[in-house]
Amino acid sequence: MVQTAKVTRILPGGRAEVSVKRQSACGHDCSKCGGGCSELMVSSTVSVVAANGIGAQPGDMVTVESSTKGVLGAAVMVYVVPFLLFFIGYFTAAALGLPGGGSAGVGGIGFALGLVLAVLWDRRVRKQQSISFRITAIAAGD
Repeated sequence: MVQTAKVTRILPGGRAEVSVKRQSACGHDCSKCGGGCSELMVSSTVSVVAANGIGAQPGDMVTVESSTKGVLGAAVMVYVVPFLLFFIGYFTAAALGLPGGGSAGVGGIGFALGLVLAVLWDRRVRKQQSISFRITAIAAGD
């Protein structure tokens, strides 16, 4: 995944803190979309630490690459796991003879469990810095 970011400060060990404009999951311009997901985005930017092998300085606009594996893992955890647990809960409850409302309730519990797992996974990723970033270029004109 490649994004444009602004270097906010230099850190020890050849690293820099960069401010990345948060994009929607679908990659479209939220201001022109009627999907409603833009209301879910709490902050328009996020700060991350990136390897700074090219010597970018504070204020530079840079190109930042992140590991595809980590980003895809995050997408699966956030989007797939809660729905998968919903359907597993729903169909398991239905197979055990619960009426429709009861099955939907069990499915809802599964969905909520999936959201809790996604939050816990996010905390783990942040702590371990499993998704790595690196600055690959300084934007022309800066």
